[in-house]
Amino acid sequence: MIPTQKSTFSLLNTINSPADLKKLSEADLLQVCKELRGFIIEEVSCNPGHLGANLGVVELTVALHYVYNTPYDQLIWDVGHQAYGHKILTGRRDSFHTNRKFKGISGFPKRSESEYDSFGTGHSSTSISAALGMAVAANRKGETDRKTIAVIGDGALTGGMAFEGLNNAGIERSNILVILNDNNMAIDPNHGALNDYLLDITTSGAWNRFKGDTWKMLGVLGKIGPDARRMAQTLETAIKHMILKQSNLFESLHFRYFGPVDGHDVLHMVKVLEDMKKIDGPKLLHILTKKGKGLPLAEVNQTIYHAPGIFDKVTGKIMEEEPQGFPPKYQDVFGITLLELARANPKIMGITPAMPSGSSMNLMMAEMPDRTFDVGIAEQHAVTFSAGLAAQGFIPFCNIYSSFMQRAFDQVIHDIAIQKLPVILCLDRGGLVGTDGPTHHGSFDLAFMRIIPNLIVAAPMNEEELRNLMFTAQEENHGPFVIRYPRGQGVMTDWRRPFESIPIGRGRMISDGSEVAVLSVGHPGNHVVKAIQILEKEGFTAAHFDLRFIKPLDESILHDVFARFKKIITVEDGTIVGGFGSAVVEFMVQNNYSSRVKMLGIPDEFIEHGTQRQLYRECGFDPESIANAVREIRLD
Repeated sequence: MIPTQKSTFSLLNTINSPADLKKLSEADLLQVCKELRGFIIEEVSCNPGHLGANLGVVELTVALHYVYNTPYDQLIWDVGHQAYGHKILTGRRDSFHTNRKFKGISGFPKRSESEYDSFGTGHSSTSISAALGMAVAANRKGETDRKTIAVIGDGALTGGMAFEGLNNAGIERSNILVILNDNNMAIDPNHGALNDYLLDITTSGAWNRFKGDTWKMLGVLGKIGPDARRMAQTLETAIKHMILKQSNLFESLHFRYFGPVDGHDVLHMVKVLEDMKKIDGPKLLHILTKKGKGLPLAEVNQTIYHAPGIFDKVTGKIMEEEPQGFPPKYQDVFGITLLELARANPKIMGITPAMPSGSSMNLMMAEMPDRTFDVGIAEQHAVTFSAGLAAQGFIPFCNIYSSFMQRAFDQVIHDIAIQKLPVILCLDRGGLVGTDGPTHHGSFDLAFMRIIPNLIVAAPMNEEELRNLMFTAQEENHGPFVIRYPRGQGVMTDWRRPFESIPIGRGRMISDGSEVAVLSVGHPGNHVVKAIQILEKEGFTAAHFDLRFIKPLDESILHDVFARFKKIITVEDGTIVGGFGSAVVEFMVQNNYSSRVKMLGIPDEFIEHGTQRQLYRECGFDPESIANAVREIRLD
């Protein structure tokens, strides 16, 4: 059982804003950090969310709000899944129990939620660009005392947009501070040359000792005059190159580089940040932290404890085990199937942008490390890298979360579709993902993929169809192939059946009926099945067709449906603007049919967070809502 006794947080409970935090002595900050870390562990243990990243930035968060004048000074948290402490210190402590719950506070910074959330985040690598825009705006408005701080992790720094922001910020010479939170982890361990580079910096003991001495020397010489300071900086740079045997990447982009420093020493962090406030121009402070700090199991098992679900707040033991005898998660079906296919087909390669565990590509990575590639948080690169593999005869399975695929839209068009390269894009987390909310919902993939020429776009209704679509996609060169599936569990326990090829653009009839036809694509077809079971108890059965492909559509099924039915409902877990329902209506108009069509799906708005079941109901395509839609259209 999870302990139910609430801890006491004597200091933390007095902090309703950063102004209250500033009333405390620096010595009190040690206790504040202890209580804040305990509060996060206690709350997240019973209300699941992002744990490891938040425990890792407790001291940084306290120091930032103690030193800077937030919200006037603007603080941007890259990605934002490490902003729980920030929320708790900025007036949301008492509402934090609603974090990520339906109608509760968001798990990410959100401008409409608090003035302290300077910029909404959820996707990685955006903070530096946003901070630069804010800093330039402050300068133009004459707010010369206003500070702008971007906190970015070493994982997010692998995203190309972060380097675009760094490059532009160095040229602008704007007064921004970038804090590089280096814990050598994103969700999975980081890979790539940048990770090696940061490791070289952090392990150079000679450089760290010299840097501390130079810091003191610059403070003294700066009082003598600008020439002395410039001479000291030149000396520092020269010796740095000698010690590290390479130029500092950040300073080559015109950023003053400071660090690395211990990100868990809150008192030292306060002193360092106070010094940062006095230095003009673009600066980068490199801090070292440990993801999961303060919870031993989370420190050791950092990937698992990124978002562990319910756990014992004392021991850290995860309480919810994977249920036995239940349908698997779609992501696990993908990972198991990919490994099966790769064993049989040596041309198959696996590519993921920093999500090997989340996508379950880690199964293939463990057995075939030379055929799987974690390219870092770099969706654009992942797509074009896959295109390069395909151009040379390989079969790349590129797995990207639907919401993150939005970042590589141009690469899909320019590098894959125009050249008709047989890249298999597997979009995980399609549709409503639940408690991560609007930044993570995969609402738009069906709509934006179906408008691209040369693409095949499919969405399986269950686990067996996911396997068979993956098998079909690699069986021969069909050209670019998109397979899109949702987050969470499927509906089948007996899903590991022999592979069968699915004819491209061919749907199927699930059940026949009269008066009303329901057309579905993807997982919501299971909601339709349940809705029809509800209607059968009332003595009425609607026809149900699973189209499977949104592009190309099964025109033979559609001709039959429009010839037989004057009342039709489409169901999808994507936006109804330009999505599957729109494609069906376009077919109707182009072929001079005149049935009444009602489209169910995600409305033309950003859907907030909640459980998937709650959001299906809110959007009107859970089983009962579908049954109501059939009743209503039948009576019209």
